[in-house]
Amino acid sequence: MKNTALTHVHEALGAKMVPFAGYNMPVQYEGVTIEHQTVREGVGVFDVSHMGEFLVEGENALGLLQRVTSNDVSKLAIGDAQYSCFPNDSNGIVDDLICYRMKENTYLLVVNASNIDKDWNWISKHNKEFNAELKNISENYSLLAIQGPKAVEAMQSLTSIDLGEIPFYKFKIADFAGVEHAIISATGYTGSGGFEIYVKNEEVEEVWNKVFEAGKDWGIKPIGLAARDTLRLEMGYCLYGNDINDETSPIEAGLGWITKFSKDFINKENLLAQKENGITRKLVAFEMTERGIPRNGYDIVAADGSIIGNVTSGTMSPSLSIGIGLGYVQKEFSKRDSEIFIQVRKKQIPAKVVRLPFYKG
Repeated sequence: MKNTALTHVHEALGAKMVPFAGYNMPVQYEGVTIEHQTVREGVGVFDVSHMGEFLVEGENALGLLQRVTSNDVSKLAIGDAQYSCFPNDSNGIVDDLICYRMKENTYLLVVNASNIDKDWNWISKHNKEFNAELKNISENYSLLAIQGPKAVEAMQSLTSIDLGEIPFYKFKIADFAGVEHAIISATGYTGSGGFEIYVKNEEVEEVWNKVFEAGKDWGIKPIGLAARDTLRLEMGYCLYGNDINDETSPIEAGLGWITKFSKDFINKENLLAQKENGITRKLVAFEMTERGIPRNGYDIVAADGSIIGNVTSGTMSPSLSIGIGLGYVQKEFSKRDSEIFIQVRKKQIPAKVVRLPFYKG
């Protein structure tokens, strides 16, 4: 198993460590509910250094990215970030990612830790016709997500820029906690505000220490992967490997908004046909209407007991105190307020389809 540059710090803090995407990662410190509420109400810090980073550079960088990603990279100004995905050849998704436009012909792709090798092979394969410059810098950089409604105010003393003036899905390169050229971005996956910091591995421990010193009067806490999952699920954000994968299309997953048919990209024709002709299943959000906790893999059934889909993500929402989940269902059951049932062990517990996000802040 790989370690991040902060693994020893998490262990010293008494974190429960688990294997995740080939890394030894902190799943929780004090407990999921406490950590979840810390991010919803104050400020919490995630070590997400296991994420992958690729640099794509050169005159043909844009051409390559337009081909391999679903979103329109040509729309990005320097300082912009964009949520996107890599469509595969068979209506599925290789991975979802964030693309940052760093300079004129330089882009940074941030990909999921579990897919680093797969994504690298995919983009390298398609680069043969473009010959852009590719660098896998995943092993060199660390990433901290400083999240919560008090994150900006608590951390303002660590930088000369106004953290409150970085809009959602924008970034700046600036000084932070003694690092001259940190990437400071507002692309958080929690729905409670804050920002992320990319620094080199050798810089991150000092940054971590300064962040916790600056936040000590704000109730700052370290946050594990378990609370990261409940926070993103309350917002309805997809998790690769659960809600999207090699066999789920962006159209089925409700990611049509990042699938731009005004440009050419891998598998465009088949996905356009799905959009125009309709799909047979759809990813929906649901709330339990009686007590029960949905989990990944549970069957979703209709009133007559027939299986109509399956749960991809589910939990007891710490903010709402009800069971919530995402899952694929046959399209006729995907309308808002449709009654469905979740097979929880031997019981079929009623639920209803709802609009995202679950948590409104």
